[in-house]
Amino acid sequence: MSTLTASVPAGTGDRIALIRDKALWIRRHAFKMVFDAQLGHPGGDFSAADILATLYFGVMRYDPAVPRAPGRDRFIMSKGHCTGAIYACLCAAGYFPEAELATYMRPLTRLAGHPNRNYLPGIETNTGPLGHGFPVGVGIAIAGQLTGSDHRTFVLTGDGELQEGSNWEAAMTAGHRKLNRLTLIVDRNRLQQGARTEETAGLDPLDDKFRAFGFHVEMIDGHDVGALLAVLGADPAGRDKPLCVIANTVKGKGVSFMEDNVSWHHGVPNPEQFAQAMKELI
Repeated sequence: MSTLTASVPAGTGDRIALIRDKALWIRRHAFKMVFDAQLGHPGGDFSAADILATLYFGVMRYDPAVPRAPGRDRFIMSKGHCTGAIYACLCAAGYFPEAELATYMRPLTRLAGHPNRNYLPGIETNTGPLGHGFPVGVGIAIAGQLTGSDHRTFVLTGDGELQEGSNWEAAMTAGHRKLNRLTLIVDRNRLQQGARTEETAGLDPLDDKFRAFGFHVEMIDGHDVGALLAVLGADPAGRDKPLCVIANTVKGKGVSFMEDNVSWHHGVPNPEQFAQAMKELI
């Protein structure tokens, strides 16, 4: 997709099939990047793949040839450690050639362990320290509101990341300013580094918390492309508040030995595991 015009209408069979294919492409290439580099966070890459594919191939307006086009929609990967997924997605969207994926994590690469807007087109802001992306996204949405821009701002956070208080300051501001062109997507896989989120610092009832901060909340299956298209592609003009999409996902989705396994938060596959994953990701 390389356009600043509206996407194909949500829910069409062809669009859903395309997005599923792109999500599979993202998973396969992200896992190969992690395997080759012997570094990365594949579990979170895989839980986010369907969300990223839906945004970039079904919802957002952008043009890789003009990465800073004023009318583009903005996306921020607040869970910035999951670079395998966002780099693979940007590559699939045409921001840089596929051959560059082989430089992941190498010295002086543009594809570093955390995304850097000064190096790579398509990255809106540097992320990695958790709790920073959503506040920046709120600022971008406020700028759009003040200038009358019709661009949308999307932010993807991890659920463990919501234990950072800066997110709730941002949520309070977004609700107060009724930023209806702002969408926060929570990758709700219920696992963070070393443990389950609810064992570390309970987040539920997460939907009620965001409603209390002035958000319209939708809870969906974060691997159901049709549901993602319907919710993320809906016209925000009918809302007078920001949108929070709690996307229930599975960490490591798509590979049997990784699914819902906390050890794959930042796990690295051995050759046998890599071969098995590639057989399953078809």
